[in-house]
Order: sequence, then C-alpha cells, then structure tokens
Amino acid sequence: MFSEIISPRFSDTDALGHINNTMIPIWFEGARNPIFKIFMPELNIQKWPVILAKIDVEFHQQLYFQYEIEVRTYIKSVGNSSFVVYQELWQQQKCCASGNAVMVNFCYDTQKSKAISDDVRQQLEIHLFV
Repeated sequence: MFSEIISPRFSDTDALGHINNTMIPIWFEGARNPIFKIFMPELNIQKWPVILAKIDVEFHQQLYFQYEIEVRTYIKSVGNSSFVVYQELWQQQKCCASGNAVMVNFCYDTQKSKAISDDVRQQLEIHLFV
C-alpha cells in the first residue's frame, strides 16, 4: 500500500461546506504517482507508458475542510497489459470514498497495449489489496 496525507484547501470545498466531489478523482490521480514510478522512475512525460482506461468513485461519507485526509493506494489486480488500482480516502478513521482506476501499459508508437514486464509485475504485486 502507498499512503499520502492531504491537507484540504478552502478552495476544495463546495457551497455546502464539504469537500467538492470533483476533488476525489484529482486526489486519487495524484496519489498514483508512486505506481507510475514503478513503470518510469523519472516520470518522463515524453516516454509515458501508462494510460487511464476507466475510473469509478464511490462516496461513503462526507469529507470536510478542517481535517487531514489519507489517500491509501493499492493494486487490486494485474493482467497481461492492464492493472487495476484501488484507492480509499480516509478522514477521522473513516473510509469516506473509494475508487478503482483501470490502467493500461501502452505503446504510443503502435497505439496498442503492451505486456507488463515480469519486473514491473512483481513490483505491482507487492502492493496487492488483501
């Protein structure tokens, strides 16, 4: 599991005083950087090997401005050329949101998916959600 702490900004809130629901996918994406580094440690945008195929988010509890948020990031499954990232947002010891991102190892030259190497697969599997 990867873990990251976020301190919400006032601008992350909505008119009802909660964290705006549009922030959750943004925070989830930012917390996937350690996974991207498994594929490309230098995070070189010119050689980016991973694309997003699908995301979903479930809202379980309201999130609030005045409390820190922990983003927990796991690997749910690893296929031949794709993998699923499972993430949770925790605030005050409660899981407030969760979601999945289907990621694809991708070759821009051929415009096709490509197999995940054994080395990368092993590194991803260290973070499997159990």
